[in-house]
Amino acid sequence: MSLLKVEDLKVHYPVTSPFGETKYVKALDGISFDVEEKQTFGIVGESGCGKSTLAKALMGLESPTAGDIYFNGKNANDLAKGERYKMIQMIFQDPYSSINPRKKAWQLIAEPLMINQQLPKKEYFDRACELMKLVGLRPELAHRYPHMFSGGQRQRIGIARALILNPKILICDEPVSALDVSIQAQVLNLLMKLQDDLGLTYLFISHDLSVVNHISDKTMVMYLGKIVEYGKRDAIFEKPIHPYTQALMASSPSLADKDPNIKPISGELPSPLNPPTGCSFHKRCPQAKPECSQNVPFLEMKSNRAVSCPIV
Repeated sequence: MSLLKVEDLKVHYPVTSPFGETKYVKALDGISFDVEEKQTFGIVGESGCGKSTLAKALMGLESPTAGDIYFNGKNANDLAKGERYKMIQMIFQDPYSSINPRKKAWQLIAEPLMINQQLPKKEYFDRACELMKLVGLRPELAHRYPHMFSGGQRQRIGIARALILNPKILICDEPVSALDVSIQAQVLNLLMKLQDDLGLTYLFISHDLSVVNHISDKTMVMYLGKIVEYGKRDAIFEKPIHPYTQALMASSPSLADKDPNIKPISGELPSPLNPPTGCSFHKRCPQAKPECSQNVPFLEMKSNRAVSCPIV
């Protein structure tokens, strides 16, 4: 049984024009996937493809328009908030804005525990210090405020805070993109060590394809609220077959030789308020055929991965 299972998840936002006409931004438009225990599940795609909306829906910060989310076989709708947050937590992108500057390090880390459990103050403090050691921060720093820490140290505080309820799943929403390159490697190595030591499962959201290639077991490529390709990391990165995945790989900086026949992505991302008919990628696709503008593609198994393109 999968630790996390998502079935036909949709998140649509109504937008009403000054003339009273209501349209919907389809931030997520019917996505389904599953994540096994102790796996790292990479999620990639351009800005606006629905990655952050997916993270919010999984955390319960956004209410799905339709579809189901299951944690360990239990529907998320049947779980109390406290139960859900003991199952899944999130590490945010910006270590500067995601923590309260008025609280001390130990208070920031212990806050989820204070909300969910009634314990003596010393136990909150002791548990926070344990987590600080676990993420590579000295417990003597527990009484310092966020402005006294570097960006990498602040992100370690965010990781410790996410771990204090002993969740099984961590959503890592661009956890290293705001850090210096040398610090990025340290934080990634910490995340991989914590996964081995604690048996964690990660949903790793990133724009950086090299990071996802390094850390993930499975990879899902999203475009305009839909999945276009989804499978094992090696299959996706070594031989992408969806035209969008190919173009995304070609657009990413790399020292390796690239296929000269595959060009980087051209054109602008369509408006999610008024997406193209048929395949949402067809206006930017170099392989598009006339039928692509009419027929909506569905995920099909091809070459050991799921792909939503009938012409490849």
